[in-house]
Amino acid sequence: MKSNTLLNALLLAVMGFGLVGFAQAQNAKVGSLQIENAYTRSTVPGQMAAGGFMKIENKGGVDLLVSASSPVAGEVQLHEMAMEGNVMKMRQVKDIPVPAGGAVELKPGGMHLMFMNIKAPLAAGETVPVKLKFAKAGEVEVKFPVNAMGAHGGAMKH
Repeated sequence: MKSNTLLNALLLAVMGFGLVGFAQAQNAKVGSLQIENAYTRSTVPGQMAAGGFMKIENKGGVDLLVSASSPVAGEVQLHEMAMEGNVMKMRQVKDIPVPAGGAVELKPGGMHLMFMNIKAPLAAGETVPVKLKFAKAGEVEVKFPVNAMGAHGGAMKH
């Protein structure tokens, strides 16, 4: 019975650690746009790319996410994943539309940011500064918490 209590305490501690990223998540606002629940995942040495995810809510007219940058990566690209026949393909896109009065969710398996040529491994518990540039609303910096690899649906395969 005692080991069961210890196991439960350990499980709670591990689960709590996984939620640390959400406690640090910064919601940001620029113009009529609200950026929520931004995060990326930890990487291993030698891993050169990682995904970036968030929800962008728009209280105004149509806008476009046109670029992103971060000092942790050589380049940050806008990507989408889509089915082509029976194969899921990932490709870079020029922009990501943010519908008027709506929202777009950047998530694993869909639209997302790709941190390319990562300069050093991203460690769980850190935050990564990311500058987002929108066609109308302008620029905003968002702090992306780095969540453990298994958090939020597992590793994104490319």
